[in-house]
Formats: sequence, C-alpha cells, structure tokens
Amino acid sequence: MFYDELLKGKAPGRLALVDQEEELTYGELEAKVDRWAAFLQAKGLQQGQRVALVSRNCNGFVAAYLAVIRAGGVIVPLNFQLVPREIAYILKDAGISLLISRRPLELGEALEEAGISGVRQFLYEDLDEPVEWTFQPPERREEENCTIIYTSGTTGHPKGAMLSHRNLLTNARAYCEAVGLLPEDRILCLLPMYHCYGWTVCVTSGLLLGARIVIQTSYNFKTALRLVVRQQVSIFVGVPAVMELLLNGAPLPDLSSVRAFICGGAVLGKELGERFAAWSRRPLLDGYGLSETSPVVSFNRPGKTRFGTIGIPIRDVEVAILDPQGQELPPGETGEIAVRGPNVMLGYLNQEKATERAFRYGWFHTEDVGFFDQEGFLHLVDRLKDLIISSGENIYPREVEQVLLQYPGVAAAAVIGYPDPLRGQSAAAWVVPEAGTAVDLRALRRYLLDRIAPYKIPKKYFLARELPRTGLGKVRKNVLQEETLKLLEKNRTAGRAL
Repeated sequence: MFYDELLKGKAPGRLALVDQEEELTYGELEAKVDRWAAFLQAKGLQQGQRVALVSRNCNGFVAAYLAVIRAGGVIVPLNFQLVPREIAYILKDAGISLLISRRPLELGEALEEAGISGVRQFLYEDLDEPVEWTFQPPERREEENCTIIYTSGTTGHPKGAMLSHRNLLTNARAYCEAVGLLPEDRILCLLPMYHCYGWTVCVTSGLLLGARIVIQTSYNFKTALRLVVRQQVSIFVGVPAVMELLLNGAPLPDLSSVRAFICGGAVLGKELGERFAAWSRRPLLDGYGLSETSPVVSFNRPGKTRFGTIGIPIRDVEVAILDPQGQELPPGETGEIAVRGPNVMLGYLNQEKATERAFRYGWFHTEDVGFFDQEGFLHLVDRLKDLIISSGENIYPREVEQVLLQYPGVAAAAVIGYPDPLRGQSAAAWVVPEAGTAVDLRALRRYLLDRIAPYKIPKKYFLARELPRTGLGKVRKNVLQEETLKLLEKNRTAGRAL
C-alpha cells in the first residue's frame, strides 16, 4: 500500500477534514488530491523530485502532502516558523526547486545568498487551476522514500530523515492499535502538521481509520476548547504544556466528549500525569518516539499506564538497551535506547557518515538513555545529545550558539536548558563579551529573532567573564545549569526574561 492510498475505500460522504474555513468529505478530499497531483505533473514534477511544503495547519496542507506523493514526488514539510535563511538551507540541501505554501514567501534574498535559483512557488489556489493533462500513475515501491522530515542536528545544521510509504503506514497502524483509536473518533489536530508526531498521531492515523480530523489552524487555547465542544472531539492530542493548560484553565464539562487524551513530544512526567488523570477521570496516554522512527516507538496503553515511564514498545517495533559495545543490557540497567523495525527511517539525506553512526550493531541508535523495568515499561533517563525540548519543539544548543557567536562583541557563548513549568524546558544563553566590549542583551535577542526561528530563542540571558571548562576545553554545562537555577531562584535582574 502506498501512502496516498490512505483515502481509498473510505465512504465518500463521510467527513474527513474540518478546518476554520471549510469541511471536506473523503470523496471531496480524494478528488482534490487527484486534481492537485495532475496539476503538479503538468507543471513538470518528476518521479522522486522533492517538493517543500510550508504552511500552518489547514485542509490544504493535507491535500498538498498527499498530492505530491500521489504524483510520484517526495514531500518535505518545513516548520513555518523558520526564517528565510533556514528555509534556504533546506531547499539547497534537498535540491528542492518547487515549493507549495499557503501564503507567498519572500525568499529572494535568502535564496541568492545560498546560491539557489529557479525555485518555483505555488499557492494552494494555484493548484486548483485546470490543466490539460492526463494523470500518469507513477511506478513505485512501498520501500521507497516518500517524505523527508528535517530535524535539527547537533552540528548546527538540520538533517533530513528519509521515510518510506512502509515506514509511515506500519507505524500508524501499530499506533492506532496500541491506543485503541476507532473510525468513529473525532481527532483534534492542534499540533503542527509539519512535525512528525502531530502528522502521524493526528492525521495519518485518522485517515487510515476513516475518522474525522478537526484542524486548528492557529493555536489559541480558548479556540481549542470551542472546537472540542462544537465538533464533539473524542481524541485530544497535545504536548505536556497543553495538558498543563487544560488542567489549570479548562472547565471539565467542556471536555465531556473526549474519551482519551494523547500526550507526546516531550516527557509528561509522573506528577503531571497523575494530577491530570485524577482531574479528567479519563485515560491519559503518553509515549516516546523520534522523527527517524516515523515517529512512535513506545506508548502507554489504555488500562496499562504507568506515569513516569514512556510505555511499552508498539507492535513490530523492537527496543533494546545497549552498552557502548552494542551489547544488550538486562532490565534495570541503564544504557542507550536502540530501535529496529519497519518504522525506522531509510537514512539521512546526503549524510552517509551520520547514517552509519546511527545504524550500528543492527540497531538504530537514538542517543537517548533509558532502561526497562521488570514489567517491560521503558524509562527515559537522559539524553546523550544536548537536546532541549520546549513545548514539544526541539532546540539544539549548538545551532543557537553558532548564531550567538556571530554577534559583534561576543567572545564565547553556551546554551543550556532549564526546567520550565509551562514549556517543560526553556533555553538560557550564557554570553562572554570580548575584552573591553559591552554586549546589549536586548539587542542580542533582536539579532537572534532575524536569524533563527522564534521557538529557538533563549528565554534567559546571563553575562559571564568566562565559561567553566574541562581540562580539554569543553564547556561544563552542568555547572552552568546549576548556576542558572541558583540565579533564577534569587530572581536576580540578570536572570529575568528579556
């Protein structure tokens, strides 16, 4: 089965997508995907050609995603929060010359700086233009790449995880089975569709079952609650920060239609999980995954949930805890979490060495540290990489540090994560000015806003004469984290958000 065939066999009059502008039945969505796929072929889309998609959540996002794949292309969804230079980097890395968006993007200067020319943009309304073209079904295999998900890398540049039709579909099937989704469900999609978690858990799973997907175009807490009531949402999917907002500000009667809450993107935590479940009196299911695994690896189950863990592996997904030599460790012993199964990516685009590092000893290495308990529940302990997860978004410190170091007068910089009750984590920047130079932290923050996505911008800023380092010169970030917490507790001026 190919990914775009998710729509096949569904009742044509059944509602598929509902956003703030229109409703689409499965029959209408199928027809739109056919039209848009024919348009793309008429405009020259070739087999295997990569196409970028930049948009907020909407019905058009779903139709464009499916149309590119139906036409034989490879869809590359991008975070709409990226600034032009970040988009240009991905377009160049993936060799993309065709971009679909909801609104026109001003990329000219960034593309010129990146040495890129010939990028064509199409808006959703352009795809509806009639064309004189007979659709040509592409020849393809289920194991072929159909989407590329870009994830920020520890090197400061994002890497493209190549996923196949088989990766996406087997993962969605196993997820639906694990959490007990039904064709009658109405799934709220307030998570960004460009993110692998939101796309698989909200969209792919819904289309697979023939369920109704209720799309929130732009996030607003009160709007989400109104959608739940108006559409009688039965499956509410969010990140821990959203669950905290519900717990603290949602009238429970407004959520009476919800039969289960799904949480991911960051660690839920035992305390929040228990408080939320006691308040809602309905299942709260959380799990673990990565873009490279399509993304779901493990999940807590209805009637078999243990808060503080990340559940048990879903069907057909194997998980092992490995020592540095690649040997499997027994329950209770901590090591690197490794995964294998039909959900694991084909590899990183243009990153042969990174792919080789990720696939060792017959496993995909997650660079996350954890252990299995005696009952088979997986526990996430720490990360081998310097990842900060803030409201479900991944922030890689080195990427932010490289931009900080480009600011005039900055001699050294380090970015660390600290606990944030709303976001899970937030980033803090430590900056060392050059000798005899004063760094204006407010101006520094404005500088970052023009160069990296807003969610990557540190929330706190600290000045230091020097950074603590090991004998080999590596920054001792554990020392900075401890010092950050001390300063925040004292509520010093240097620790206030700008």
